[in-house]
Amino acid sequence: MEGSGQGRIVLAATPLGNPADASARLVETLAQADVIAAEDSRRTRRLMADVGVVPTGRIVSFYDAIERERSEELVAAAEHGATVLVVSDAGMPTVSDPGFRLVRLAIERQVPVSVLPGPSAVLTALALSGLPVDRFCFEGFLPRRAGERSARLAALSGEPRTMVFFEAPHRLAASLAAMSKAFGPGRAAAACRELTKTYEEVRRGTLDDLVGWAGAGVRGEITVVVSGADAEGQRQASGLVDASAWAVAVAEAEAAGLTRKDAMSDVARRAGVRRSAVYDAVVSERKSRK
Repeated sequence: MEGSGQGRIVLAATPLGNPADASARLVETLAQADVIAAEDSRRTRRLMADVGVVPTGRIVSFYDAIERERSEELVAAAEHGATVLVVSDAGMPTVSDPGFRLVRLAIERQVPVSVLPGPSAVLTALALSGLPVDRFCFEGFLPRRAGERSARLAALSGEPRTMVFFEAPHRLAASLAAMSKAFGPGRAAAACRELTKTYEEVRRGTLDDLVGWAGAGVRGEITVVVSGADAEGQRQASGLVDASAWAVAVAEAEAAGLTRKDAMSDVARRAGVRRSAVYDAVVSERKSRK
């Protein structure tokens, strides 16, 4: 394919653990790509052996530490006609894996980018969790430092959508304990371990339940799914827990430039109550000052 005009960058999802999940398009492109950019070349070679592929192109490493400089090389190859296939260890490149900088650079250089869809740890864990999936957010890996991790979780304590996290096994117990503290021990959650592999395991229960389970030590790759905050949890997180707080928040919003109507609507939305309740709180607060 080299030298046949402008090439392209192809992001390909790879199996989470079971090689049989490799799509026919992935197998074909692994065999035909001019360049295969692999997060871990050893794992990619093992996958190709499992699916019976003998590559015709060259395989290069593409991990976090070299992503910036290697992206220049890969985009240049595509500009000269190469088909560049990008694969991570498992799942979709760019999702907590290398690839974002490459895609941005390819877009800037007007190099075509396409995707071979396939396995996703995020969606697989959501489907298995038994938690609401109509709205969700992906939070990736939490910070390693305890203080930064606690701050991130505190900011998410009022998040109404189901949340998905990745976590390393040696940090799982500490992260679950921090979630229990930030979200409450009774918040529903699921820990999905070794998805699609021989020892796949899904633990469902409260965060407190999962803390007890993880305390004994857990191995493998982990995806944690946590239910979003209910209306009361959202109010607690926003600090708008009673009528006096609503009145103060409206005054602050007006001082910031919002109209009174818009200020009351905003506070009602954040507090999870009707605007009429916020209106009554504002009226009551003004009467009390007379």
